[in-house]
Amino acid sequence: MTEQQPVAVLGGGSFGTAIANLLAENGQRVRQWMRDPEQAEAIRTQRENPRYLKGVKIHPGVEPDNDLAAVLTDCELVFVAVPSSALRTVLEPVAGQLAGKLLISTTKGIEAQTFKLMSQILEEVAPDARIGVISGPNLAKEIADHALTATVVASEDADLCQRVQAALHGRTFRVYASQDRFGVELGGALKNVYAIMSGMAAALGMGENTKSMLITRALAEMTRFAVKLGANPMTFLGLAGVGDLIVTCSSPKSRNYQVGFALGEGLSLEDAVARLGEVAEGVNTLKVLKARAEELQVYMPLVAGLHAILFEGRTLAQVIEALMRGEPKTDVDFIPTTGF
Repeated sequence: MTEQQPVAVLGGGSFGTAIANLLAENGQRVRQWMRDPEQAEAIRTQRENPRYLKGVKIHPGVEPDNDLAAVLTDCELVFVAVPSSALRTVLEPVAGQLAGKLLISTTKGIEAQTFKLMSQILEEVAPDARIGVISGPNLAKEIADHALTATVVASEDADLCQRVQAALHGRTFRVYASQDRFGVELGGALKNVYAIMSGMAAALGMGENTKSMLITRALAEMTRFAVKLGANPMTFLGLAGVGDLIVTCSSPKSRNYQVGFALGEGLSLEDAVARLGEVAEGVNTLKVLKARAEELQVYMPLVAGLHAILFEGRTLAQVIEALMRGEPKTDVDFIPTTGF
């Protein structure tokens, strides 16, 4: 099945470009909006996005464009791949054009001032739109290189999920559906924080046992927090929870892992982010997550520890030592510890 209209992708970064390419390979005509005219011209003339996906050929069905209003006029199905810090400023000027559109957020982040997820911002900006999210273990370069990949589209709107599945599902990309939009989106946002810590651990040569402990305690921590906010704990056993957490905490292709690795090598946070050259959502998420966890009284020692490293002058070794001295809790919060 192909869409009768073109499909829009908003954002010219690595993930937006990978999704645009995937849609085009599935027979869709794609209108990809990006702010930078030079970037659009490079894709138009060289069929490559040299800044974000160097060496990946852009499908002829992808049409780069700098006119956001024109792109939205032509498209009903819209994939939003704009960084979390820019989402409002990009969409508010065209809010009147978003009524009735199918808006699919692909951004894994949280707005700093409000602690709102991207789909919640979309609801505020476009209350008459139909909203969904995509999340999962989806490294952009691997999608672009046709590595076998799966993702989750989440929405209470079953027809929207089916439309997204039909548009994206292909030879190397599998799309599962979920009704737990909040849980799926929280999983995608929270895991970025733990990828920074995992990158640091790898740079410091910590063992496989340590890495595994960090990942599994991270899963327990992010699930505990999400359930406090109303998410379904079972969502975190799927692609958007443990699946995404594993890949972003273990792959050097993960932006947040790269920032953590640079920190482990001794770079400052500013230099680590500058070396990456892209947005690492986990840095922004960490600040608001720590404050929100304290407000809700959710026990998140890894979040508190990473915040101490990045913003309070502590070292990873000091934080891990403090964690090891902490009182052991239950392994999995949602399994009863009595009645065995």
